[in-house]
Amino acid sequence: MELKDFMDLSKLQEIQDHFSDSTGLAAIAVGIHGEYLTEGSNFTDFCMKYTRGSSEGNRRCVKCDNECTGTYFCHAGLMDFSVDIVVDGKKMGAIIGGQVLPNPPDEDAFRETARELGIDPEQYIQALREVPISTEARIRASANLLGIIVNQLVNLEYFKYNNTSRLDVLKQEIQHSTQTIQTINSNTSHLKAIASKQKMLSLNASIEAARSGEAGVGFAVVAKSMQDLSSQSAVIYNDIEKSVAEITNTTSVLASLFEQS
Repeated sequence: MELKDFMDLSKLQEIQDHFSDSTGLAAIAVGIHGEYLTEGSNFTDFCMKYTRGSSEGNRRCVKCDNECTGTYFCHAGLMDFSVDIVVDGKKMGAIIGGQVLPNPPDEDAFRETARELGIDPEQYIQALREVPISTEARIRASANLLGIIVNQLVNLEYFKYNNTSRLDVLKQEIQHSTQTIQTINSNTSHLKAIASKQKMLSLNASIEAARSGEAGVGFAVVAKSMQDLSSQSAVIYNDIEKSVAEITNTTSVLASLFEQS
């Protein structure tokens, strides 16, 4: 499973944009395969034109060409960060960004770097001046806060996704139970009708047996037994109806809750 399977990425984009607007740090979300999940927020021309890196969070400094890994890393004099997005103990992606200066830049040193790289020094410095400056402590705190917020959001979405699937199954089972109860009600009504007919037949048989005198004594005993059985059956069917009515009421309440959700 990937983030996009259960996550509303527009929510992630909104949090990322607000984070960048409030802190000045650039940010972008990537998936487990390094693919971009959101649009980049607050990336400056200096970041886009004069630094290069991978979407997986590893960066190469254009000055030293060394690959920097870990939670925080340098990037042509800029400080970057990478915060893992973890769901149920499994890494699902990351928020990477930063692209800020932890200290005021030494412009002469950056001009020299531009000459070494064959870049127009004045254009390089002009782009550099657009890069936000912050303290390392503030950058770390901001990155940690973003990681907490994003992970809480993602895990909440994952929880909702899992429970929605389970509730859908429960809803289907309730609907099936409702149909089964309706069938029981229908069959019980038929049985009550049959018991009523049996009672009428036994009563008629008793009358005919009485008319037959001694010849109908044995038949009268059978008719009495049929009448007793039909009466007992009617009581049982009434009890079944009451129990089914209670179950029907409970099921109806549950079904109405799902209809409202």
